[in-house]
Amino acid sequence: MVELEVVGIRLDQISQSPILLLKEAGGRRHLAIWIGAGEAAAIAQALDDVEPPRPLTHDLMATVLTELGCPSPVMTITRVEDGIWYGQMTLSEDQQIEARPSDLVALALRMGVPVSCRPEVLEDFGILLDESPQDEVARFKEFLDHVSPDDFED
Repeated sequence: MVELEVVGIRLDQISQSPILLLKEAGGRRHLAIWIGAGEAAAIAQALDDVEPPRPLTHDLMATVLTELGCPSPVMTITRVEDGIWYGQMTLSEDQQIEARPSDLVALALRMGVPVSCRPEVLEDFGILLDESPQDEVARFKEFLDHVSPDDFED
């Protein structure tokens, strides 16, 4: 598995849809996943350390998992089929739950656990950005200006 870092949430310039941007830990490849507004808000809140007045869904799930004795689930982006990203949360050797990558990330940020992906996901869908951080941002913005969700379908 390849560990990923959460870079943040960006907006697609054309559709104004949120994009979850992940980066290969210690590497240069990135994954860009179009997600829903609700998931983007949940991830952004966790990245900004926003504490809601009452627990939201991902906060509740993190508490439930911890209370049930699973404080460190394994979060993995497993595959992309027909432009749809899939993930899995592993609670134990014989307990795996399919989940959307955006939910895995929102939950992982709250629980302080890493997110990883299968090497073939990064090989097939990774975007190589190898310039300075400012150049990387500019290049990624240019990429977003010329890409649509349909480009990720086979």
